[in-house]
This record gives sequence, structure tokens and C-alpha cells, in this order.
Amino acid sequence: MKFATLPNGTPDGRLHLVSRDLTRSAPAQTAKTMQAALENWSVIEPRLKVEYEALNTGGGDPFDAAKALAPLPRAWQWLDGSAFDSHGDLMDKVFGMEKKERNPKPLMYQGVSDTFYSARSDIPFVSTDDGIDFEGEFGVITDAVPINASKATAAEHIRLIVQINDWSLRKIAPVEMKTGFGWVQAKPPCGMAPVAVTPDELGVYWRDCRVDLPLNVKWNGKQFGTANGYAMSFGFDDLVVHAAYSRNLVAGTVLGSGTVSNPTYREVGSSCIAERRGIEIVDHGKPRTDYMAFGDTVSMDVRLPDGSPVFGELLETVVRT
Repeated sequence: MKFATLPNGTPDGRLHLVSRDLTRSAPAQTAKTMQAALENWSVIEPRLKVEYEALNTGGGDPFDAAKALAPLPRAWQWLDGSAFDSHGDLMDKVFGMEKKERNPKPLMYQGVSDTFYSARSDIPFVSTDDGIDFEGEFGVITDAVPINASKATAAEHIRLIVQINDWSLRKIAPVEMKTGFGWVQAKPPCGMAPVAVTPDELGVYWRDCRVDLPLNVKWNGKQFGTANGYAMSFGFDDLVVHAAYSRNLVAGTVLGSGTVSNPTYREVGSSCIAERRGIEIVDHGKPRTDYMAFGDTVSMDVRLPDGSPVFGELLETVVRT
């Protein structure tokens, strides 16, 4: 199934089913909001499937992704991982850190969850001196996950897959990291592509709880990266297990993969500016690429090999607050 949330004057919007080709939509009759659907997923999923199949055989209204909110406009919890080793290894090399043994546990932090920007938002920033950067990620949304869930149980509770732009302020991040208290100013709210999909919609491209598809990233309309999401060192099931070790996860928990990155980043490009700057430091001794300026745009899109859209396009613009 595919879902979007359209505005209705409330913070959580109105849940809609979206046709497989993303051309049509209809209000979900079984649940009014995405949060309500997630809180009752095991009960209402069969009825949602009936509505979805009916939409795909005709009916509904034209779907305008530009008007959509984030599929889950606000969430109880946003947990972001760092599951692509090639990205971490490059950053360690850039900063002159010794190559370390692989961490047996995923890296993860808790970020802003009360807002997920829509895919066509103007994103407000205070100053370009802060090092404004995009980060293309894949994410999942769970229903309620029990404490200390097994890997198999964790996989069963992954209900939706989303595509995320995790905005970062690179000049602030290292200052906050040194405090040992974590990020606040360096991590504004994330953006989210307009459509969330159930894992079965990806078919064979949902493999080992990973998205085995390239994330197409463009900066100001120019190709920037096409890294594939399968290269995660930890699958999303592992990330859920890690997050749920000492607590229950509420329905509507969003977990991110971290910046999508491949070891062949010189060939496929990158999903964030920091990685490109890291490559430039290694190759040339200093970065040649600046961070984003006011008026800049970033777009992200994922398609099946036949060209079919998966999450719809995320196209966000940097503006002065």
C-alpha cells in the first residue's frame, strides 16, 4: 500500500491512500490519520488493503504530491542511525582518526520528532555560516514494538518505508558533539518525501530489511549522487532491535538509516555535501565545494528499475528565517 497525508487544517492532516503509480488518491475510510492507522495497524490493515485495491482499479481523485504534508507530519519519536560504513570510514579518514574496529552495535541518536517538513517546503535557516547540508536517507515507521524485541519480531513491526532528508548544520555539529550531550542546534527537523509505502510495494527491492534501490539526489538541478540503500551494515530490523532494547517503542516511531553511502562514492556520488567535501580533502588536501546558500534547492527521488516512482519527489528550498 501507498499513503500520503493531505492538509485539512489540523496538525496531523488527513490520511489518504495513493495509487501504485502515484497518480490518484482517496481518503482512507478506515483511519483518519497516519498515527491512528499505526496504532491499530494489525486490526485495520486488511480493510486498508481493500480500499487500496479499489483505488488501483479506478476511482479517487488526481494526486498532487506538491500539496501533501509529510506522510507522518509529527511523530512520537525520531531515531536516526549511522548504518553506512563507507560514510563513517571516510569521515574518520578526513579527521585523521585511526581506523577502528566495527562497533558491534548501531550508532543512533534521538532527534526532533514534533515536525517533519513536507516534500515541497521552504526550509528556514538562520545563517549560511552554519554549514547548511542535506542528508539523503531511507527510513521506516513502526507500529508498537515490545521491549527487547527479537530481530524477527522487529522486522514484523516495520509497517512503512519512507525517504528522508535529514537537514544538518555542519559548523555547529562538532561543537555540540564535543560537549558529550548530543545535538540540538545542529539538527533541525527533517523533510520527508510525500508518500510512505508498505514493504511489499518494493517487492525484491526490500531485501534483508534494506532498500535495494538507488537514491537519486540533485542539488540545484544538477546530479549529485545515486548511492544504493542496500549497503547498510545494519538492516532496519537491527536498528529497531537496538532502539527497543530497554524500552517499548510506541506506534509511530520513525527510524533513519543515516546518510546513504556506497564504497564507490567517487563513481556513484554522495547523498550529502559533507561526504563530497571529505572526498575532496582526501584527494586534493582541502574541500572545494561550499555548503548550501539561501535559494538553493535539493531534490531526492527513488524509482524502480522500470522507472516507476516509489516515494514521490522531495524538492526543498533553503530560505532565510
